[in-house]
Amino acid sequence: MKIVFMGTPDFAARALEALVRGGHEVTAVVTQPDKPKGCSREPVPSPVKVCALGHGIPVMQPRRIKMPESVEQLKSYPADVYIVAAFGQILSQEILDIPPLGCVNIHASLLPKYRGASPIQHCLLNGDERTGITIMQMDAGIATGDILYKREIPVEAEDNYETLHDKLAALGGEAVTEALSLLEQGRLVPEKQQEPGCYAPMIGKDMGKIDFGDDAQAIDRRIRAMTPWPSAYTSYHGKQLKIWRAVPSSAENAHTRTPGEILKVDKDSVTVAAGRGALVIRELQLEGKRRMEAADFLLGVKMRPGEILGEQSGM
Repeated sequence: MKIVFMGTPDFAARALEALVRGGHEVTAVVTQPDKPKGCSREPVPSPVKVCALGHGIPVMQPRRIKMPESVEQLKSYPADVYIVAAFGQILSQEILDIPPLGCVNIHASLLPKYRGASPIQHCLLNGDERTGITIMQMDAGIATGDILYKREIPVEAEDNYETLHDKLAALGGEAVTEALSLLEQGRLVPEKQQEPGCYAPMIGKDMGKIDFGDDAQAIDRRIRAMTPWPSAYTSYHGKQLKIWRAVPSSAENAHTRTPGEILKVDKDSVTVAAGRGALVIRELQLEGKRRMEAADFLLGVKMRPGEILGEQSGM
């Protein structure tokens, strides 16, 4: 099957790699323009561009895919179907109508749940026990097209955004190759999305702020959803304190203490009161310092029971 592939980040690059290895002919790749990064501000190609060039696939990098010249260039590449994964631009109806089999999207949730930019983070924030990949026929809406194929996986208690992203990226590559095989055989039956679902808006840095008035389970979910970006944070003596890994606990008498109060300091953890239960912190990072296991952190920072995290932050 001839494919034009559209995508930008690592999640999409893994799907592109799977399609190439699956024997499909990718006639062109469309990705976002190179972005300046680091102190040098040198332009850096997207993971999808790197993958495409590694396979000798022509690359388009339009600033606006809807512009007439971009549409005309797209039309010059033969394709039975367009595959889209985290591309970062909205396709016009004109583009959706170009390939004979339409445009197919690889979406990192079990639609109709979590339409929008951050389905993985919202799955973790809400404590879902299962998630997966939906292969969807694109229409003019935001993840509102017909469902073609689904694959599910469990969400493990220790999963954070990074680990769940990697699992879903691998699953996305598997699911789209399986779906294309069924599509070629005429065995895919489109399914309308009956429920309204919910929208998963883009994640901002402010969503990492920890409210110790929440219950410990919810705080743990926030930490995992925001790791590694934008990270979950509070403050300690006026400095930002990032919490990278913690586990909820039903510590005795935690409910009688002020939320954010340090209850106990062990050699390898710090236990903090929450609105309900407590949080046992195992990995953290003080502003200006590197990320550390609690055992190493506590060698240099003498936290004490009774101190309150977040009290002086103003954040």
